[in-house]
Amino acid sequence: MSVGLFNSCATQPNKFQNSEVDYKAGMGKVVEIIGAYIRAERAAPLPKAPLPLQPITKEVLTSNENQPTVYRLGHSSVLIRLDGEYVLTDPVFSERASPVQWMGPKRFHPLPLSLQDLPALKAVIISHDHYDHLDKASVRILDERVERFLVPTGVGNYLRDWGVASDKITELDWWQSYAVGSLQFTATPAQHFSGRGLTDRDKTLWASWAIAGRDARIFFSGDSGYFSGFREIGERLGPFDLTLIETGAYNDLWSEIHMMPEESVQAHLDLRGRAMVPIHNSTFDLALHDWFEPLERALAAAEPHGAAILTPIIGAPVDVRMPAPTLPWWRKFIAEGQVELVVQP
Repeated sequence: MSVGLFNSCATQPNKFQNSEVDYKAGMGKVVEIIGAYIRAERAAPLPKAPLPLQPITKEVLTSNENQPTVYRLGHSSVLIRLDGEYVLTDPVFSERASPVQWMGPKRFHPLPLSLQDLPALKAVIISHDHYDHLDKASVRILDERVERFLVPTGVGNYLRDWGVASDKITELDWWQSYAVGSLQFTATPAQHFSGRGLTDRDKTLWASWAIAGRDARIFFSGDSGYFSGFREIGERLGPFDLTLIETGAYNDLWSEIHMMPEESVQAHLDLRGRAMVPIHNSTFDLALHDWFEPLERALAAAEPHGAAILTPIIGAPVDVRMPAPTLPWWRKFIAEGQVELVVQP
């Protein structure tokens, strides 16, 4: 484990920490969060009708194969085509983002593609070990299709336990890079935490990722609070043609580890991104805001800066180098559900 300004470091053996904050959710904070959930009154925690989806077929994937393209599959799962190869981020295909499938946050929508239609994957990148980002069932399904799993330090142990061969797994610390063909992957800092149970807090690293190919550069945030590391990443590895930025599951009570939408837009600007796709929204109910609020607030925050925010429906292709404008598709649900739209930081 390396030590430095924005490198992961250990506060005690086998424990990682953030570079700028020491996030700890003590019992007092837990009680406060439980109280907030009990008192919360939300107009639209879940969509009242099926969300629009654009099916992704084999024919879609084989058209314009050399065009850098991204497809939102839901939450933080994004299928990326770069240099003619496919990369998948944080694949979560299960019905629930939970250690068990009989309870926990349930998907708003199905996957926009059949898993049988998934192409061969040059790489799968994982940001951290939380259940809405690292899904055991999905890893097992994908294993035979994946050339390389790229994960933060320590996360590889989960994959090995689930049957993935060690020689297919690469674990990286912050600022370490690994090339798979023409694609260069760099694990970059994030401000978050890890753990899948009661006794493994911060025993594996969390990371964002910079992906550089011949055709374009893409940034994937994973989960993170806002911090000065985004500017450092932009200076060292940017500019980025497209940023995939966490925008959802936020609250003032845990703002150190999940950005508010206005901070997500600022992170995009710090990273020197040309266009931004807000991710980590519209699939699972993981916080106290209305389901559509992250997208609406991101658009409002971007307007004064002239920042290009892309909000494709799930499954729709986004051209990385020349993205077409997208529509605020969720407003149809607001109108039909007679939900009052209130955008407040």
